[in-house]
Amino acid sequence: MAEVKLAVLGGGGAGKSALAVRFLTRRFIGEYASNAECIYTKHLCLDGRQIHLEIYDPCSQRGKLLLTDELHWADGFIIVYDISDRASFAFAKALLYRIRESHVGACKKMVESAVFLVGNKQDLCHMREVGWDEGQKLAVDNKCQFCELSAAEHYQEVAAMFMKVLRNVISNFKVKEKRRPSGSKSMAKLINNMFGKRRKSV
Repeated sequence: MAEVKLAVLGGGGAGKSALAVRFLTRRFIGEYASNAECIYTKHLCLDGRQIHLEIYDPCSQRGKLLLTDELHWADGFIIVYDISDRASFAFAKALLYRIRESHVGACKKMVESAVFLVGNKQDLCHMREVGWDEGQKLAVDNKCQFCELSAAEHYQEVAAMFMKVLRNVISNFKVKEKRRPSGSKSMAKLINNMFGKRRKSV
């Protein structure tokens, strides 16, 4: 069984933005009771593969931008903003920058994390402060996927979005496994990398 860990992050504006992030998580998990630890679990089958999913939703910690624990814990990130709250969009932008920064910094993983930018509350288009094109551009700039949805009205869209993230994570797992040396040929490549062209000066 594959184990996948996702972090759902957002907020930064009014309290309703953080609540929207929590609702998105609970909508998919199907658990609406309070959870002091902010960790939700779900077992599901994706493309014939059993998955144990853990979702970290630190809704009570909005304003936190260090992300040190999340960056080391999560296999993927869902960054949520409220299309009717520009402050939450600015916070999402800062979160994406922090994640991207980690990929070129000291804590870079072997495979970059799957990241999905989500503009929530599409049902409030009449109160929109952030355009669809702005969200799309932010996603392109940060090399992540993007969608707008309404967690309150469209469960299928929420589920589809989570499934896309999970498929990206599983795909990253496969890439990571391919990079793992095994057998004599891989060992030969490893030795060549260590003592051949890629040898680094000590």
